[in-house]
Amino acid sequence: MQKNPILFTASVILIVAFLVMLLAYGVRHSFPVFFPFILDEYNWARGDTALMFSIHLLVYGICAPITGFLVTRLPAKSLLLFGIVLLGLAAAACSYATQLWHFYILFGVLAPIGLSCVGSPVLNPTIMNWFVHRRGTALGLAQTGGGLSFVFVFLMEFVIEGVGWRLAYVVMGLITVGVLLPIVLVGYRFTPQECGLEPIGTPKFPMETKEPGSTPETKPENWTTKSGLTSSSLWLLFISNMLFWGTGCYLVLAHQVKYAIDIGYSPAVAASTTALFGVSMVIGQAAAFVSDHIGRENTVLAASILATIALITLIGLKPGSGLFALYSFAVLFGLGSGLYAVCVFVDAANIFSGRHFGLFNGIVLAGMGFGGAFGPWLGGLLFDIFDSYYYSFLFALVSFVLSFVAFYGAAPRRYVARGFG
Repeated sequence: MQKNPILFTASVILIVAFLVMLLAYGVRHSFPVFFPFILDEYNWARGDTALMFSIHLLVYGICAPITGFLVTRLPAKSLLLFGIVLLGLAAAACSYATQLWHFYILFGVLAPIGLSCVGSPVLNPTIMNWFVHRRGTALGLAQTGGGLSFVFVFLMEFVIEGVGWRLAYVVMGLITVGVLLPIVLVGYRFTPQECGLEPIGTPKFPMETKEPGSTPETKPENWTTKSGLTSSSLWLLFISNMLFWGTGCYLVLAHQVKYAIDIGYSPAVAASTTALFGVSMVIGQAAAFVSDHIGRENTVLAASILATIALITLIGLKPGSGLFALYSFAVLFGLGSGLYAVCVFVDAANIFSGRHFGLFNGIVLAGMGFGGAFGPWLGGLLFDIFDSYYYSFLFALVSFVLSFVAFYGAAPRRYVARGFG
């Protein structure tokens, strides 16, 4: 019998969320590693081939708020199990793709439908349900799984080298289903009440108002669906996430491996930038606790500066630049991305805590999806036009700067000052 059952069970939930994000987002983040091998085999235009990633992100962006709405109305575990099976089957089926439209349907449509049911649209509200205190820390720990998914992708590079990209897709699909199904079946619960427990940090004495997602130090804003959807803060966070992750990070991530190969790095070294990005992103996520002390805006400003310096470094690479410059880009890029990834969702939780948080969280996630629908495709198109990634990466750089402007406009400091953070 556990002396502190809520602490033990909440820790299990964090581990489950970490592992699910690690493997589920590993399917998405595998694209940069598979991309060069698919191009080499079929010699399709880069813009057309990268479009499968853009479609993936667009469909995810459409599905995220829908899943966020459904997660409080349908059994969350059932959504997760459905998502795991669909995501794993879609990944494995990519091994049979021989035409672009096959990839568009399998990786572009089916995989993100599954991912929306197994990723952040379900797991972020789960963490909010289990933690009243230390939500930022808890969410940051769970999201490190998403960061380390880039390291999992690096391992897929060796699988591809060993058995080819087609069998590698099968291996990835089997790992997704074989590992995640039993973990979720045994260890996942959407709320502590399902186990007869109360969230960590629940006050001993009832508060005047007690909304899911509120903290004992704060009073919830009591957002309705209508008031949230008409809030400028929600849509500014949507735009900020669209710019930073959609047209910024995912544009670069989709093309950085191929770019490194183009300028003379080996495929293994080029793929290692994705792993180094993932490790650095985890460090950035872990360091995001500083936002509790210096403010969300200052932390996102630091994230934008780091990402901007990283892009300047990337643009400046040329044949013979060496490993230090390449890896400096990956480290700075990962640190900035990790800081931002935690801040944008903790900020959304601070502002929009309450029973409709799943919907609002899904809308912020949708920003990344809609931006991502444009970013990777544009990066490939600009390369096809100019035979260079210069303008592609310059576009991403500008996105990072404008993302901070939008985040600042959402004014999370107002809610912290009024006791919502």
